[in-house]
Amino acid sequence: MISVLILTKNEEKDLPGCLKSVAWCDDIHVFDSLSDDQTVAIAEAAGAHVTQRRFDNWSAHQNWGLANIAFKHPWVLYIDADERVSDSLYESLKQFDPSQSDAVAYEIQRRDFAWDGTWLKHAQISPYYLRLFRPERMRYERLVNPVSIPDGPTTRLTGFLDHYPFSKGFRAWWQRHLGYADMEAATHMTNMAGATTFSLRKALFGADFTEKRFHQKGLFYQMPGRPFIKWLYMVVGRRAFLDGGAGVTYATMQAIYEYFIVLRTRELQKQTTTAPTAAQKNRSLDVVGANN
Repeated sequence: MISVLILTKNEEKDLPGCLKSVAWCDDIHVFDSLSDDQTVAIAEAAGAHVTQRRFDNWSAHQNWGLANIAFKHPWVLYIDADERVSDSLYESLKQFDPSQSDAVAYEIQRRDFAWDGTWLKHAQISPYYLRLFRPERMRYERLVNPVSIPDGPTTRLTGFLDHYPFSKGFRAWWQRHLGYADMEAATHMTNMAGATTFSLRKALFGADFTEKRFHQKGLFYQMPGRPFIKWLYMVVGRRAFLDGGAGVTYATMQAIYEYFIVLRTRELQKQTTTAPTAAQKNRSLDVVGANN
């Protein structure tokens, strides 16, 4: 009844554990972004179906996968290679009966774990994600940290999806987030150019989690001092200090990441304002032609 979709790019370290956690599934699909390590070999050895495509951005990549991969079952569980289906989630999936609800997608609570094994219970900003869904009723928006847009009602499924973002070490985490900062800045520039409007009412009281997060992020990007605000929100508002030193350190890393986005946005804005317009280029060519 449930197929599994795993997105990969050079995941030879994490993929074996991920595949082991979904070994109960008879239709596992590894959607690979042209890995140059042993990722594909590991997937094929485990009996998974492998589809490869060059990565462009998160929403386009995920939307292509849902539209083009031939899933055996009507429901898809989407997970990343550094995530694991816990025993509690497995029990919920075994008992999953879609006839009991009119939902087209289910939110699953994710547990993020720090480098020392600490569950970042309070520091984690977004605990719920739409990960079990009908593929034809789901689409994604945004270049990075995509927003899930279900075509129909949603509800929640019990059990935890365990996430290990530091499985490859601190260096890999920073490198990945530098890339995220580039795409976040590009998304912010696109929103500003298109005059995208965000609703405070939906940001505070939206019934749908993904819609609420979309408006929260849009409004947050318009605030000055975002890195410090994010640190205060995580440490004081969400009480990340209750997660111990790991929680405070993680909050600090997230604040620095936010500053990366600020710096990259400024860089893109400077490039935009200093780049010559088409009219300026034409005038320059006219001057050159006249001088000749």
